[in-house]
Amino acid sequence: VQLQASGGGLVQAGGSLRLSCAPSGMISGIRVMGWYRQAAGSQRDLVASVVAGRHKNYADSVKGRFTISSDSRQNTCYLQMDNLTPEDTAVYYCKFNTAWGHIWGQGTQVTVSS
Repeated sequence: VQLQASGGGLVQAGGSLRLSCAPSGMISGIRVMGWYRQAAGSQRDLVASVVAGRHKNYADSVKGRFTISSDSRQNTCYLQMDNLTPEDTAVYYCKFNTAWGHIWGQGTQVTVSS
């Protein structure tokens, strides 16, 4: 099973994007769904996560602007990103932690122009 991330693109500062992450097949035992990002020359950092579909955590830099959500029936995770700034430019990755290990999705590029 692979994770397929989509929704990235080029947007002006102040704009919005919605990222989606869905598995390519059946998956069970998901405990945590999360989004990470990696800017050029930087490490990969956690942006937001949701535990058991309810408990949500955000990096301080995105609080109040980004919203993580999930669809338990389709095992899909979303990241609504509003009021984007050039500092949000990065490759965004989704990650699922399951009872049997973790799965990374391929990255999706988000570029915010000033």
